[in-house]
Amino acid sequence: MRAFNAELSKLFSLPGIWLAFLIGAIAPAVIAALDSTAQKEEIIAGVSTRLSEVGYIGLALGVQGVIILGVLSVSSEYLTESSESGGGQQITTSLTVVSSRLHFLLAKAGAVTAISILLCIVAMMTTVSATHLILGEYVPAFEWSRLIGVVCYWTFTALLAFGITVLTKNGIIPLTVLMINSSLVSFSVLLSKVTKLAFYLPDRAGLEMFMFFDDRSNAILDRFHTPFTGGLVMFAWVAFFFIAAAIVFHRRDVAS
Repeated sequence: MRAFNAELSKLFSLPGIWLAFLIGAIAPAVIAALDSTAQKEEIIAGVSTRLSEVGYIGLALGVQGVIILGVLSVSSEYLTESSESGGGQQITTSLTVVSSRLHFLLAKAGAVTAISILLCIVAMMTTVSATHLILGEYVPAFEWSRLIGVVCYWTFTALLAFGITVLTKNGIIPLTVLMINSSLVSFSVLLSKVTKLAFYLPDRAGLEMFMFFDDRSNAILDRFHTPFTGGLVMFAWVAFFFIAAAIVFHRRDVAS
C-alpha cells in the first residue's frame, strides 16, 4: 500500500496528467453536447435513428484521456532528469525504494486503475449532465449495465497503454498508435469490415461492452460479441500484455 500511495503521488505530480484529466473529463461532454444538438434537430424533424447512443460516442472517444494516463505513468520513469538533479532517471530511485519489481508494477498498475475509474466517473457525470441540459425531455435513459461497460473499457484501455509502454520504454509509439486508433479513424473498426479476426482486437471487442448499433438504427458498428464476451476478450489482451511486460521488466537491465 505504501508503494501504491507513492505511485498515486507521483502521477498527480506529473504536469501531463492534467491534460489527461482535461481530455477525459471535458471531451466526452463536449462531443455529447454536439451530438445531442444534432439529435434534437432530427427528433423535431422526426428522422432521429440513434438517440439511444447519444453520450456513449463521446465516452468512447474520451478514452484518450486514460491512454495518456497509462503511457505517462511508465514513460515518466525513463525521462532523463536535468543535470542539476544528477541526470539520472526516476526508475532507478523507484526500484531502490521498492525492491520487488513485481510489487512496483502492481502498485503502478493499481494507481492507474484507480485514477482511470475516478476519471471515467467524472466523465460520465459531465456527459449525462450535458445531454440532459440539451435534450431535456428527449434524453435517453443511461443504463447502468452499459455505464459499467464504459468504466471497464476505460480501465482496460489505460492498462493496455500501461503494459505496452512498459515493453517499449518509450511513450511516443504507444501514445501515437493508441490515440489514433481510439479516434474516429479506428483501424480495428475498419479491419472488422474485411475480416472477422478484427472483432477480437481489444478496442473493437471492448466497444461492445457499451456501444453498438443494430440494423434498425442505421448501423455503423455491427454486433458480434455480447457485452460480457467483449469484456472477456479485452481483459485477455490486458492480461497478456501485463504478463509480457512483467517478464520483460523483470529481466531488463534498468540502466540500459
